[in-house]
Amino acid sequence: MIVSDNNSGVHPKIMDKLFQANTGHVSSYGNDSFTAEAIAKIQSLFTGEPGVYFVLNGTAANVLGLSSALRAFEGCICSYRAHINVDECGAFERFTGSKIIPIAHHDGKISVEDVEACLHAIDNEHESQPKVISISQPTELGTAYSPSEIKALSDLAHAHDMYLHVDGSRLSNASVGTGKSFKEMIKDTEVDILSLGGTKNGMMYGEAIVVFNKSLDRSMKFIRKQGMHLNSKLRFVSAQFLGYLENDLWRDNATNANSLAQLICRKVLEIPGLSIAYEVQANMVFIRMPELWAKKVSDKYGVEVINGTDVRVVASFDSKVSDIEEFITDLKSLLN
Repeated sequence: MIVSDNNSGVHPKIMDKLFQANTGHVSSYGNDSFTAEAIAKIQSLFTGEPGVYFVLNGTAANVLGLSSALRAFEGCICSYRAHINVDECGAFERFTGSKIIPIAHHDGKISVEDVEACLHAIDNEHESQPKVISISQPTELGTAYSPSEIKALSDLAHAHDMYLHVDGSRLSNASVGTGKSFKEMIKDTEVDILSLGGTKNGMMYGEAIVVFNKSLDRSMKFIRKQGMHLNSKLRFVSAQFLGYLENDLWRDNATNANSLAQLICRKVLEIPGLSIAYEVQANMVFIRMPELWAKKVSDKYGVEVINGTDVRVVASFDSKVSDIEEFITDLKSLLN
């Protein structure tokens, strides 16, 4: 079904890499050829040598990456819909000791003007000091920032001795949706820290913290270890990234998911009383409907509902046209 891309399995080519990594013995804690090659491949995406640190999940990538940039009296500005604010069970606050500073969003995105309104606290000893701006690419509402929008936030952050962090759990979908490369969206816009995901696009588990700011990179290996995410058999994460990046499998997977999200949009708009809540620039679709209808759909499928009216469905790398047709038929029947 199309409830969530977290529900899908593992792409066979990535599973093959896991089987290869399961042959024989290799050095532990990332001192192996799989990890070295995966780091080099990720670095090549950005045509540079950022620090690359594999962890087991997205929450760890976000929290540990942000930990490198924050002290306890500092804070992170983000959309109030941000994953670190509403979907990570307070992990950011507990493990960084810092404060989230949530602000309003516009269809998922935060603006320079909204961030500037938070900067009055700089050098005020009575308030948490804003130190990081964090955005999601794509956003939690399926919209995507343009490189110019990201660069504007980066420029603002750096002008105030702050950092820019990007939660890229679905960065592949954003790349396909905007037609922009990883390098154009991240390195060229001078992002400091990236959480690079693959779990939602065909991997079994694992994410990468990619650190572009050299001053932050110096402490990252210690933060990962202290944060309990230096896996002794790290090759089973890095080997997945090898399969994920080989021959642009990531792009093929995201292209399928995004194209089927567009198909969902077209089919939904044929149903009276339904509309699409936000521009679809990745693989997430929010279907707007009356609250009673939304409750029916949520009760049946267990899908997320925003504001009582916006039902989220998500296409996966392995979703099929028949899955969409079945969902639309079922949706019509349920609403009737």
